[in-house]
Amino acid sequence: MDKLIFICMAPSHSPGLDIYVPLFAASIRMFGGILSDCPVWVLIPQSEDDIPEETRKLVSLDVTVIPFKIDPDVLKFPFAGYVRAAATAESLTKGKTKFLAWMGLDTVIINEPALFLLDENKTVGFRPVHHTVIGSIYEEPLDSFWELIYYKCHVSEDKIFPMTTHVDHDTLRPYFNAGHLIVRPEKCTLCTWWDYFKRLHRDPCFEEYYKKDELYSIFFHQAILTGVILSTTKRQELPFTYNYPLHLYDESPRDLRPQNFNDLVTARYEEPDVLKTISFHDPFKSWLTRFLSQRR
Repeated sequence: MDKLIFICMAPSHSPGLDIYVPLFAASIRMFGGILSDCPVWVLIPQSEDDIPEETRKLVSLDVTVIPFKIDPDVLKFPFAGYVRAAATAESLTKGKTKFLAWMGLDTVIINEPALFLLDENKTVGFRPVHHTVIGSIYEEPLDSFWELIYYKCHVSEDKIFPMTTHVDHDTLRPYFNAGHLIVRPEKCTLCTWWDYFKRLHRDPCFEEYYKKDELYSIFFHQAILTGVILSTTKRQELPFTYNYPLHLYDESPRDLRPQNFNDLVTARYEEPDVLKTISFHDPFKSWLTRFLSQRR
């Protein structure tokens, strides 16, 4: 059994397979430390007959490409395909690994993510969301949307605690980032997430919120994830150096920005050009420069 499997989901078109997946995998191989030789999988919502030729470039990085089928109607709701892919990944890794690292496509590894190997009594490793958006401010009364999420996901009051967002540093009730999750596959956390999502995303109770503000539909997947994690898991919050959003650096309070980017463990970047603006130091700087120059 593997100690950990890294998995992301990629669209079947560029630049996902041209830049994002190769960078994700290559950074693991180069800077992953004790986890550098762990399997790396990429899930693509296609049939085997439609897998694009770009996947051939991933062979040298020992990346396993896994096609999966999904109902086109499901894809019409924001991030539904992403949640379905996460559940698929978890199902496929049961009995094969102790931990699954479900990562956003724009993830890069800068230092050994040793804390991905969670404490013995923990079932999910998480990072808070970057921004408050639809989150619930801890010191304010619970709003009706989150009250409904807690009710539908069976979250009791004693599960609620204060947490700080990654970028704007607001203190919220729990609200977890869906692009950086460490789970134990046998606990079925991601499958449970999909079960709740597919049952509730068109629940009439939530439709009024979508009509009021589209952000409720866009971030519904993270709200449901939060409910599932709170009601069914034992959590471990990963440090500030994990899942740091490089593309949001300028939005962070000046006294709470990373002092040295090379101290980060994992980071998100949204667009590859963002990486060219970051003041990394060697050895990561030289390696990244070479990688990006080869992808022109």
